[in-house]
Amino acid sequence: MENLELAEKRYEEINELLADTEVLADHQRLQSLSREQASLQEVVTKFRDYKKTVSELDEALGLLDNGLDSDMAAMAKEEADILASRRDTLLQELNVALLPEDTTEHRNAIVEIRAGTGGDEASLFAADLYRMYTYYAQAKRWEVEVVNTSESSRGGFKEIVFEVRGKGAFGRLKYERGVHRVQRVPITEASGRIHTSTATVAVLPEAEEVDIKINPEDIKEEFFHSGGPGGQNVNKVSTAVRLIHQPSGTVVVCQDERSQLQNRMKAMMLLRTRLFDVEERKRQEQISQDRRSQVGSGERSEKIRTYNFPQDRLTDHRIGLSLHNLPAILRGEIDPLIDALVTHEQSEKVAGPSES
Repeated sequence: MENLELAEKRYEEINELLADTEVLADHQRLQSLSREQASLQEVVTKFRDYKKTVSELDEALGLLDNGLDSDMAAMAKEEADILASRRDTLLQELNVALLPEDTTEHRNAIVEIRAGTGGDEASLFAADLYRMYTYYAQAKRWEVEVVNTSESSRGGFKEIVFEVRGKGAFGRLKYERGVHRVQRVPITEASGRIHTSTATVAVLPEAEEVDIKINPEDIKEEFFHSGGPGGQNVNKVSTAVRLIHQPSGTVVVCQDERSQLQNRMKAMMLLRTRLFDVEERKRQEQISQDRRSQVGSGERSEKIRTYNFPQDRLTDHRIGLSLHNLPAILRGEIDPLIDALVTHEQSEKVAGPSES
């Protein structure tokens, strides 16, 4: 409770500072304090509610000790049970609220989907996943913009990279990282045999220029004719851009825009994001190197989920959750799944590292 008391005290200090004329005149400090106030408001409100509930519970339990008649005692007991349940719920919520904040939660996301094993069927599945995330983003009123694509001969994607812009996009989509497996009868299969194919999904928090500094001398630039959509102009002019970050060997390509400048800007954004992701993973590994969370590690080698079409069932292997109605899920109705993953991860973090 000490941390909560300190948070409440700091919240009250900020409220006083925000009424100070000197602070009001300092735009930069005003913004900083306002952000800090907003970050503390929810936990302080819950803490005050918790203290009020505990006080009311003590009163109700005190009445039970005062020799009430049976009817009054029953009413006091019922009220005490309700208050005790509310106290426990608030305590759990406060434990979650006190977890270290992931500073990347509210960022835009860069999503990279690549066809895995399964040939053409894997590329068609990659396209299905792209459409699923697009529908999901539309429901959230997020914007989706394609950065780069490599299409297969049957209309799927060997690879597609796209940006999802909206508050909390990375915080929700990060649970999609890993290997997705599909079991279904491909449209190319005449005998009706069920095939198993895979696609990998990587989700990165979009980096800002302040996050990571890139020495221009470390970048090798290459320009070439685009092979993607966009009409005659992109196929006649070298609009496609390939950037090679020589110290790390990281390569990014962007060819979906009509101009070389637009492609270069997107390629730089993607390069920053990939380099930032490497640094962020190192930082997270240092913070929690003795703890391996079952959910959200995001390793691309993990088989996180199976889409079984004959049984109309989706199974998330990380938490053992199965859902039905695959058509609805592929239309972007994945909030129940992500909510379950968020809840599980929070429970794991509150419980702390398990002893080996």
